[in-house]
Amino acid sequence: MARQLKGAVWRKSSYSGSSEGQCVECADVSSTHSGIAVRDSKAPEGPALLFAPEGFNEFITAVKRSEFTRR
Repeated sequence: MARQLKGAVWRKSSYSGSSEGQCVECADVSSTHSGIAVRDSKAPEGPALLFAPEGFNEFITAVKRSEFTRR
């Protein structure tokens, strides 16, 4: 859960709009949890995904390729 990542500094994606509808935030928690955390900005205390740095780069590449679009 995101609330368990004490000291995480969350940053909203620069691609997120101002409507607050579909925004994600990321935090570099490599010093405490060896990775990059991602959460839904609408649920800051809710679940967070934790990626190894290499996995996060692969995730970003897949997002840029639209591999996660709804069908």
